[in-house]
Amino acid sequence: MKHVQDFADRRNAAAEAKKALLKKFVTAPKANDPQMVAKRTEREALSAARAARRAERERLFQEEQNRQQVEAAAVIEAAAAEANAREADAKNRISRVVSDEAERKAERDRRYAARKARQG
Repeated sequence: MKHVQDFADRRNAAAEAKKALLKKFVTAPKANDPQMVAKRTEREALSAARAARRAERERLFQEEQNRQQVEAAAVIEAAAAEANAREADAKNRISRVVSDEAERKAERDRRYAARKARQG
């Protein structure tokens, strides 16, 4: 008989718990209750402020990314200009060396021709 009594007690306790839950649900404030409306408005305002802060952070992040891209492009452009200047300088130096060599050869050929003319 003890089992029957324990079962009945547990069933009654469960029924009481269900009644308490139902009472809590029934007495809960409704969606159009002024207190609930105020809380919902406050949550919406907080959410909007959070979204605005997130948008501002994203905007600042994008600005920083754009600034870094511009700086990187400027550095790349400067490096390319410097490389082009070095290349032009090297080509200029090579052309001067070639022209100087050609002048020396022409002078040597002229002296050789003059010597042959005197001998001959």
